[in-house]
Amino acid sequence: MPKVWVEQIFTDPEVHILRMDDDRIRYFETVWDIPEGISYNAYLIKLNGANVLIDGWKKNYTHEFVEALSSLVDPKQITHIVVNHTEPDHSGTLPEILKLNENKATIIASSFGKRLLDSFYGITNVQAVSDNQEVQIADRRFNFVMTPWLHWPDTMVTYMDGILFGCDVAGGYSLPSTIDDSNEKIVEEYLPYVTKYIVNVIGHYKNYIVEGVQKLSTLEIKAILPGHGLVWKKDPQRILQHYLDVASGVAKEKKICVVYDSMYGFVENVMKRVMDLLRSRGFELTVHRFSDESEAFVGDILKDIPDSRALIFGVSTYEADLHPKMRHVLYEILDKANYEKPVVFFGVHGWAASVEITVKKLLKDSKLRFISFVEMKGSKIEEGKIEQSIEQLLEELE
Repeated sequence: MPKVWVEQIFTDPEVHILRMDDDRIRYFETVWDIPEGISYNAYLIKLNGANVLIDGWKKNYTHEFVEALSSLVDPKQITHIVVNHTEPDHSGTLPEILKLNENKATIIASSFGKRLLDSFYGITNVQAVSDNQEVQIADRRFNFVMTPWLHWPDTMVTYMDGILFGCDVAGGYSLPSTIDDSNEKIVEEYLPYVTKYIVNVIGHYKNYIVEGVQKLSTLEIKAILPGHGLVWKKDPQRILQHYLDVASGVAKEKKICVVYDSMYGFVENVMKRVMDLLRSRGFELTVHRFSDESEAFVGDILKDIPDSRALIFGVSTYEADLHPKMRHVLYEILDKANYEKPVVFFGVHGWAASVEITVKKLLKDSKLRFISFVEMKGSKIEEGKIEQSIEQLLEELE
């Protein structure tokens, strides 16, 4: 049974979190494998004469959301509903809340968000706000900052009294066992899932992360309350810096990401030799493998790319082309994790021609720096070629 959290975060202003831990989901956006799950966070602000609801949950959990919200306030007493981002994992509960509210609340969204609310739910009574517009609600001033393409064109964040309600901005996968960032061990365990979330969900628009964080740096932020994952009260700048590091591809000194397919063990034999050489030089490897016994998650592969110094691929030739699994991986890397990092390929074929030309065409317009493609036939391992290619890579990394 998914866990529901209803907790007060601040007393002045009075802010409550309503968090649903979705442990049933398996594929986020029907694409990304997330056995770690994801939370949906909404927030209720109780002011003198106003009750402001910030975002919502996925439609699947409408009953639970109504129950949680009703434990804090009668839905009829909600005066304002802010929709930072209209994606249905945050807005799916909105129609039912409006029904219970008898459409009394003022709905606030970006101009693009207003269009999408009409498109998704037929909701038209929306107050559209512009970038940096301030709105007085009861005795507080709310500032709405547009952050388009993080990760939809409608996205904005809401700022009030030093609190930033970020929705997808500052979010992450998984179900942390606490509400906020007060426990360092939990934060360390959580941050890799933030990286995975950033690359999977926002990677295509990662340049906008840099632009968005720079824009938010002008605000005095004492806490960030996102739509997924941990609330950042202890060190809100930490999550913003993490987003920047992932967007910029800041690498760990000795980390290399290795990805390969091996249908019958030929590629695996080559990659074992490659990995032995790299480990002997002190590198730490993250290895993702496709075989007849296991399958890597593409989302996890993408997670390991931003902080890697280099990428190494082992590829089988399949019907005179790249193996379908590796073709898919490369496509997603070029779309979501296209960084200026050196790449080396090791290929194995039987009766078909080399796929080196295919790989070079794929990488031609990318930021990835092609170093070499070492081709071998069947079980014939050419030690000299492998060592030479690794030496080329090490020279590139110096």
